[in-house]
Amino acid sequence: MREVMTKSMARNIFYGGSLFFILIFLALSAHSHLYIVNSENSKKLDDSVVRGKHVWEKHACINCHTILGEGAYFAPEVGNVMTRWGVLDDPESAFESLKGWMEAQPTGIPGRRQMPNFNLSDEEIRDLTNFLIWTDNIDAQGWPPNEAG
Repeated sequence: MREVMTKSMARNIFYGGSLFFILIFLALSAHSHLYIVNSENSKKLDDSVVRGKHVWEKHACINCHTILGEGAYFAPEVGNVMTRWGVLDDPESAFESLKGWMEAQPTGIPGRRQMPNFNLSDEEIRDLTNFLIWTDNIDAQGWPPNEAG
């Protein structure tokens, strides 16, 4: 090999490396797309879950909570909240648990982080419950690393 790199050698390395990493990026993007499309959880997506996601977004829950590791770390992870509460397999109990929790906020305990009361309707709470149940059923591949999130 030569001790000095010529302009054509540098250009070939640049274009070859760029092409290589573009191909890697496209292959990983296609793999991610196929993984999501063929996911078992995507078949369980219904209108209530979609409305629940809209409630989540409308009230900017992600500004305080994390969901599957994405979001703020001010409040607890909610990607596995239904499992932690033990109501994952019982949607009615999950609804009652979430409704009771949300209507009891803020607790008024000094020195604690407080969740605002958004005054959600029963339908909005039910949709949010279905969204959180759906999220809890996602194969998060070991996330969160501990039960508490």
